[in-house]
Amino acid sequence: MPIQSIQIRNFKSIRDTGELEVKPLNVLIGANGVGKSNFISFFKFLNKLYEQELQLHISKNGRADNFLYFGRKKSDFLGGKITFDNEYRNQFEFQMVPDQSGSLIFSQEYSNFNNSNNNHWNKSKISIPGVQESQLKSSSSFRNNYIRTFLESLRIFHFHDTGFNSRVKQASGANDYAFLHEDGGNIAAFLYRLQQANNKHFKFIEKIIQSIAPFFDRFYLQPDEINPQQIFLRWFEKGSDIMFNAHNLSDGTLRMICLTTLLMQPKLPTTIIIDEPELGLHPFAISKLASMLKSASETSQIIISTQSVNLVNEFQAEDIIVVERNDNQTVFIRQSSEKLKEWLDTYSMGDLWEKNVLGGRPR
Repeated sequence: MPIQSIQIRNFKSIRDTGELEVKPLNVLIGANGVGKSNFISFFKFLNKLYEQELQLHISKNGRADNFLYFGRKKSDFLGGKITFDNEYRNQFEFQMVPDQSGSLIFSQEYSNFNNSNNNHWNKSKISIPGVQESQLKSSSSFRNNYIRTFLESLRIFHFHDTGFNSRVKQASGANDYAFLHEDGGNIAAFLYRLQQANNKHFKFIEKIIQSIAPFFDRFYLQPDEINPQQIFLRWFEKGSDIMFNAHNLSDGTLRMICLTTLLMQPKLPTTIIIDEPELGLHPFAISKLASMLKSASETSQIIISTQSVNLVNEFQAEDIIVVERNDNQTVFIRQSSEKLKEWLDTYSMGDLWEKNVLGGRPR
């Protein structure tokens, strides 16, 4: 798996995670407002850092005080360290400090590696102190290749917006199919590419949609007849020759199409991060979703946050990270089957969450 551990310091409600182990499957649960979304949004921060769009991201989201733990009066830096589980145990480490304009600038940024089982890390500076944007993307250093590849592909998927004007219901560029967008906005083009190049996977995705939406027969995916530069998500209902589009799908079905496409594509992203994937799904669909998440975790690292007891019921204790607020900071507690053995003889993980045995419930 790509990430072995992550440490986040002074980011929003997170004071210090310590070196939090990241497993193939990681399911964050907890009450509203404890910091699950802050953990997820740190990966968005990392992606903006790599893309050299960090200052714009900071400006649009409340300046430095909104990113630092309790603002500049409480925290004088924001930092992160990701250790990767690969041959050289690459590591990316950075710290940023607030400046007088209310933004954040780099005080240090390093690429580290350690190909032995000791605590001696070979460190190499990426950016000089005082710069506003990371120099990682423009670095030609071979040792940074793995880190660049990871951060470049890092996306946080959220298929929440299924309103009338949402991107997922609009036409997408017929050639916009290199990868699935974070909001599913190019779902039609991406499925069209699978239909043409990976028909076996495409048919499997159709079968899963048929199993959770019995009215659904098949997709119709072709560039638009009037404007071939565009493609719409079109489909047929069973027993009808009338063609429908994305606006005729329920919100839950449309989200499930996006989730199934993401998790069942032939070449999965290295890391898949999804915020509350269960939103609007029927309990039967949630069970299907859990199966797909577990299957995808065999080749990709999965990180999700959820509020669904039904979804939590589908996982093992070791998959679950309980997120709580203690002493005004977010803490993360990985669960253990051994510690919960007596409880698990009688109850499911969802039951234990509801009974507040795990924690992570409103107080």
